[in-house]
Amino acid sequence: MSTKSNSPAKKSLLGWIAEFTGEKKGAYILSICFALLSVACCIAPYLMIARIVRQLMDGVRDWNLYLQECGIVALFWLGNVLFHAISTTMSHVATFNLLGNIRTRMCAKLARLPLGTVLDMPSGSLKSIMVDRIDSMETALAHIVPEYTSNIILSVILIAYLFILNWKLGLCCMVTLPAGIIAMCLMYKDSPRFFQNAIDKTKILNDTAVEYINGIEVIKAFGKTKSSYERFVKAAKDSSDSYVEWMRKSIWPFTVALVIMPASLLGLLPIGGYLFMKGTVDAATFITMIVMALSSIQPLITAFSYNDDIAKAEVIFNEVGAVMNLPELSRPVQDERKPADNSIVLKHVRFSYHKNSAGEEKKEILHGISMSLPQGSYTALVGPSGSGKSTIARLIASLWDVDSGSVEIGGVDIRKLSLEEYNRRVAYVSQDNFLFDMSVRENIRLGRPGASDSEVEEAARQSGCYDFIMGLENGFDTIVGGSGAHLSGGERQRIAIARAMMKDAPIVILDEATAYTDPENEAIIQKSVARLVQGKTLIVIAHRLSTVADADTLYVIKGGQIDSYGTHEELLAKSALYKSMWEAHISSKDE
Repeated sequence: MSTKSNSPAKKSLLGWIAEFTGEKKGAYILSICFALLSVACCIAPYLMIARIVRQLMDGVRDWNLYLQECGIVALFWLGNVLFHAISTTMSHVATFNLLGNIRTRMCAKLARLPLGTVLDMPSGSLKSIMVDRIDSMETALAHIVPEYTSNIILSVILIAYLFILNWKLGLCCMVTLPAGIIAMCLMYKDSPRFFQNAIDKTKILNDTAVEYINGIEVIKAFGKTKSSYERFVKAAKDSSDSYVEWMRKSIWPFTVALVIMPASLLGLLPIGGYLFMKGTVDAATFITMIVMALSSIQPLITAFSYNDDIAKAEVIFNEVGAVMNLPELSRPVQDERKPADNSIVLKHVRFSYHKNSAGEEKKEILHGISMSLPQGSYTALVGPSGSGKSTIARLIASLWDVDSGSVEIGGVDIRKLSLEEYNRRVAYVSQDNFLFDMSVRENIRLGRPGASDSEVEEAARQSGCYDFIMGLENGFDTIVGGSGAHLSGGERQRIAIARAMMKDAPIVILDEATAYTDPENEAIIQKSVARLVQGKTLIVIAHRLSTVADADTLYVIKGGQIDSYGTHEELLAKSALYKSMWEAHISSKDE
């Protein structure tokens, strides 16, 4: 098995909360306790009012007593405010910790996934899940756990108290409750479907917005502003319509529930009045029932109001769970055995990208590749576009796992090496280099986090990019912008090479690492690379054959298979494909 999944499966909302709350579980429990106290303090004044009314009916004229009882009501009100504040504070602390844990674990999960899996996820959708939708759960989770739980418990207690006082009048109070519950259920029945539809439409909107912004240069250059903008407008309208449709379907049952459910006096007053006149119920009990009926349903309505948020949170948690359950690269925590050296051997490697983002099966890319790269050798992979060169490099860099066959370093299958050990041995630079939105110095220092400023600057000198860095506005302290947007493509590549060289790994993979550089800078980089990779195992992928003509071995890749291999002179003599590529390259240079 090349992949594994050790993440949580689908579960209930409480299961997700328990999974991600971590060390703050106690804060949630305490918030529930304080929420119970808060709601109890909210209900207690009704009991005091019923007591005062009974005393008035009994002819009690002790104003000091009434003043004391009103003071007790005020204390209950203050207790309600105080306990609610404490409960909300603790639940928010636990919730922010929970949301932070979700994001941290999702980031860690993405780092453990095969690169192909991550690339198949639209960046807009990932951003929407990790930022927007996780953030949208904050209000719900901070209030659902304490308030939903406490209101349900207190509603049960209050309804039970009504039946203890008088079960006949208790039934009268509950006449409207079934109709209200049915209306609520009708509203919530389709909530997950409507919310999922809204989520899907919002994903499309996010992806379209990201595509529109990233492609704005091409859109303007080719006059596609209108058609591209129309796609964005349509996505925005579809997203808006999904919410409007949801609200339109929910408004009538929601209104019916809010009107009917609290009307507990509808059955109590006529039947209770009749029983009172018949002498079956005394005045004190009747009045107490009226007061309690007014307070018993409200906590239940409050609890029901969170059902929609619960459904939303479960949908979002299931989206998080779908990411957390994706199969990871399978690597041991400890190396099973150490590689003998830094040689690389591929044995009958087959590989396909399996499914794309649309869920469609993709064809096999590599068909039984075998090659041997001795320690300290300089190997170049060349061939037509789409032949599988970069795929080979990425498999060696452990960004994916092979479907069958093996990739070995020093005689050890890379799947038996820990990621820490493997990352220490391999430095990989692609043509699409990513720089973080921080200084040039810190981007280079990522290659070796403990390096001093002088070591960073020395690596830049040896990589041939010191002079251009010093020409930037703030030199090494220049902020490069998101994804290195403040620098040209060639400058980003040169900094990425300096970062890789800073790592000082014994195996270096350069995947079209000079693709965006001009001939003058390419010559500088080639000299720097030649000097810095002495004694290392070097793998280079290049379309410009003149840059790799001096390689120890060139492998010509065609259609996911090895067409031929050898030195530059040997390939010119025996490989028709390589000869035609070389002649086309030379002709292009001459022109």
